[in-house]
This record gives sequence, C-alpha cells and structure tokens, in this order.
Amino acid sequence: MRPEVARAIEAWHSNVVPADAAAFSREVVARAAPATKDRAKALLFAASRAASFACGAGLELRAEVVFCPPVIERFIVVNAAVFSAPTARTLRTNCRALGRALAAYPEPTPVRLPRERAKKPYTAEEISAYLGLADAHPTLARALRSAAVICLGAGAGLVGAELAGARGTDVVARSGGVAVDVGGRRPRAVPVLSRYGARLVRSATFAGPGYLVGGTEASRRNVASGLVAPLCGGTDLARLDQARLRATWLAELAQAIGLGAFMAATPWARPRP
Repeated sequence: MRPEVARAIEAWHSNVVPADAAAFSREVVARAAPATKDRAKALLFAASRAASFACGAGLELRAEVVFCPPVIERFIVVNAAVFSAPTARTLRTNCRALGRALAAYPEPTPVRLPRERAKKPYTAEEISAYLGLADAHPTLARALRSAAVICLGAGAGLVGAELAGARGTDVVARSGGVAVDVGGRRPRAVPVLSRYGARLVRSATFAGPGYLVGGTEASRRNVASGLVAPLCGGTDLARLDQARLRATWLAELAQAIGLGAFMAATPWARPRP
C-alpha cells in the first residue's frame, strides 16, 4: 500500500459512527490495502456504516462477522430508507469487496467459460447433397427415415427428443402446406418449409403411426445416429449435424420474414464503424 493511502486511512475519522466502529473501519481498510485514496475513502465509508449497524445489533466487531453475506444483506435492508438506491448498491458492493479481501480462505473467482458460437447453416446445395445421400440408402425404410431427419431438422427445426418422438401421424397436410404436431413439454404445431413438405409426407405415409426416424420405444436414445452416420461425402460433405439443420431452418425463417432488412433499418442494431 502506498504511503499516502496509509496516511489517509490513519487520519480518517467520523462524527457519525461510534469511535469503536471508526477504529474497526480504519483497521480493516488498512488490511484490505486499497490502491488509491479515493478507494480507501469509499471502503472506509462502507465499513464504518456496516460496523455501526453491527454495534447496534450487538454483533462482535470482527471482519468475518461484519462482512459475512447475511449481515451485509440485513444491513442494507434495515437501512433501505436511509440510503438512496445507488448508495445502497455501492455500500453492498464495497462491503462484499472487503469481505473477499479480508477472508482467511477467499472463494475462488468464477472461471470464464467459453461460449458456443452459433452453428453455420447449410447451403441449399449441401441440403440437396444430403438428401441425395439419403435416397442412396440400400433400403426404402432407411432412405425415408434419413430424409425425415433432414426434413424435420431443416424444415421444422426439430432436434433431440422432439425429433425422435415425431410419428408419421403427426405430419398433417392441410391448407396447402404441411405441419408437424409436436408433443412433449412444449406441444405445438410447427409449419414445415414448403421445399421439404412433399418429402416429409412420403416419409410420414411410410411410417404411419410409428416413429418417423425409427424405433419402437419412446425412451430410446441416439436413435438418429445410425441414420446420420452414413450421410457424409468425404472431405466435401462432412457428417450431417442436427444442430446445423436447426440453424438452417432458423436462417431460412429469418430470411422469409425479412429479419435482415429489419436489422439494417434499426439504428441500435447497426455495427459500429
């Protein structure tokens, strides 16, 4: 700690709080070793008010008592009518900072976790290539089920349990289009993009009341893996990714509703120069 900061802490006094609360504040702030005089004054203000509250509540003036989270929260709540909202937020922040600085065994700081980037949508040519690979399956059942995986993912945005739980009878052709009745935790009817409608209807007609992607049990897992694995074409066409199928559906919806034009016309959405 720099000498001028130490001198400022030692010279600090207050006529508002009891003498023992002021002495406690000088002690704990000196132990926290703030970098500047302004920071020291802010910590002294917070520590003295919290210590004064502790004295009135009959608590022992020790850092582990005064600056423990429950006492800090109680201090803020009791004095809600005394301090303004910004002052209360600042007091709580500074008291928490003192608690961390004075802890014998401070908690580790949160680890920054990586964020996943949005999946890249497939192009129309890539989708056509995957549908061609699906048609090339040696059996009609595998061909129609593989096509259903693509059509449900890129045409209706279904993945995971919703994809596995779709039955042939859930696909309905009406009002000039095709929709899928999705069950589960979020039951809803999802319109299928027109380019995938006819293929999905063929798969649904074949599946009937059974599951579109195969299997007989509702609790089955990774049922689409066997269908997705053969859908690759070397280095030019990697293995089919269901998350990218959903991203393809989202991108096509955004284009259909003019989301790009909306973002371009909105000032706060424009990229900064």
